[in-house]
Formats: sequence, structure tokens, C-alpha cells
Amino acid sequence: MKGCADLRRVEVRGLGYLVAVTGRPATARGTVLFLHGFAGSSADWNAAAATVAAQGFASLAIDLPGHGRTEVPDDSARFSMEETGRDLAHLLDALGTPRVHAVGYSMGGRVALHFALQAPDRVPSLLLESASAGIEAPAERAERAAADESLAAEIESRGMPWFVDHWERHPMFHTQRSLPASVRDPIRERRFLAAPQGLAGSLRGMGQGVQPYLGHRLPGLSCPTLLVTGGLDTKYTSLSERMGASIPDSERLVVPAAGHNVHLEQPRAFERALLDHLRRVERAGRAEVRVAP
Repeated sequence: MKGCADLRRVEVRGLGYLVAVTGRPATARGTVLFLHGFAGSSADWNAAAATVAAQGFASLAIDLPGHGRTEVPDDSARFSMEETGRDLAHLLDALGTPRVHAVGYSMGGRVALHFALQAPDRVPSLLLESASAGIEAPAERAERAAADESLAAEIESRGMPWFVDHWERHPMFHTQRSLPASVRDPIRERRFLAAPQGLAGSLRGMGQGVQPYLGHRLPGLSCPTLLVTGGLDTKYTSLSERMGASIPDSERLVVPAAGHNVHLEQPRAFERALLDHLRRVERAGRAEVRVAP
């Protein structure tokens, strides 16, 4: 079945990654790389992966370091954007997939943006959902790093039950409280797949307080980019407007009646936007180069 994911463990530079592969990248119209948000997992993209598979695209959904079933690095430096980008390049090589349309949500959007700047020949297009280029002001960045360190220490000392309850009460997710339990409960269960030290390491190595600010590099982004935000998420809608003004080949979409997690709260609108984006890239001749199996 096209929509069924093949779960694989791929060792990358000594770290075991869990990758959900949908379709056949070697013969597909193109391959989409899905990158989840903080405390998420590859399974957060199951519906979107099935949708692109039905249209002839393959997909790779990855558990980022310290999340889901991917191993936890011993050194927090391994969580960094640069090191994660290196891992992604090696992982794509291992899977025989030279180029991917990168789709990232929140933290995963920051990873996707960094990877596109780090390896532009491997990313023919970007879709950034509720993402940012990092924090520009040094003082604000230092304040965020301190807050992330405090949260990391609490996760380690108080454990996952405390963290999951704490995270679900975050104001950023208030729009999700009206979703049915059938939607919210699986996400809650998947958050428990992560280990406390994994999420703590991610905050210390990949949080917005420690990642390099990428805003000044946006004018050099060479691939078509779609910036998606929810109309109820005013902070990230404002950030996407600023980013769009700096990215040469970009479009913006604000989805009504959605908060921070558009692909969860308005999945049909998100998936339609994703498919339209991929088709536009195809028409512009930026489709993925195929390789023999």
C-alpha cells in the first residue's frame, strides 16, 4: 500500500536513527523529508506522508536526535543544527536519496532551514510551518538559552509525566484544546517515546537560545520556499512575514482557524498547500533528480 510506512533503523556516524519511509524514493516523482517539532516524532506526519504518497511522491519522516525511537547522543553538541545537518546528509546518502523537498514544523522547520542553507544542492524546495530563523538579539537569545536550560534540568529531575502535562499547558497550544480526544491522545502517547535526557539534550543543543541566528542568510536561500502559519498564531505569522520579505523565492500562506500546529489543526488545508507547493516546484523544473534503485 502506498500510504504504509516502512520503519527503518539507519546508523549515522554512530547514532541510530528511526526513519519512516513511504513509497519508493528511487522511482517517485520526488521525495519529501518531514521533520517534526520539539517533543514530536516521525509519526506526527503519518497523514501528510499518506497524502503525498497517493500523488506519487515518496517521503522520509525522521525521529530527530533524542526524540521518538532515535538514539540519544552522549554529547549535547551532537544535537546542534550543524551536526544534525551532517547527519541528514549522511542519512540521505545511506537511503540513496540525493535530494529532498524539506518540510519542517517549528523546531523541525529550523532544522530544515539550516539544512537548506548548509546543503543547498540537496534541497530543491522548502516548506516551513510555524518556524523561525532563530533569535536575532543577543540578550534575548541568552535569556532563551537560560530558560531552555532551566526546562531541561526540570525534565531530567521531574521526568516525562511532568513534562508532558507541562508542555500541553503551554499557551502556544491553547488552540488544540478543542480538538477531539481521538486527535490529541495519540500525540500525547507519542511524546512519552522520548527519554528525559533526550529532550533535555535537544533543548541544550538545538534550542533557539543556542542555535545561530539565520536571518542574515535568508537572502541567499536559493530554493522555492513556502511559509505556512496559522491565523491564530500571531507571533509566528509575524515572524513568517519578516522571513518572507528576505527570502527571494518565497510565498506565504496563513491558514484560518489554526494555531501553531497547522498540519494537526487543519490537516486538509495543510496537505493541499503542500501538494500545490510540490506541483509548483515541478512546473518550474526544480523536481528531484532520480537515481536507480
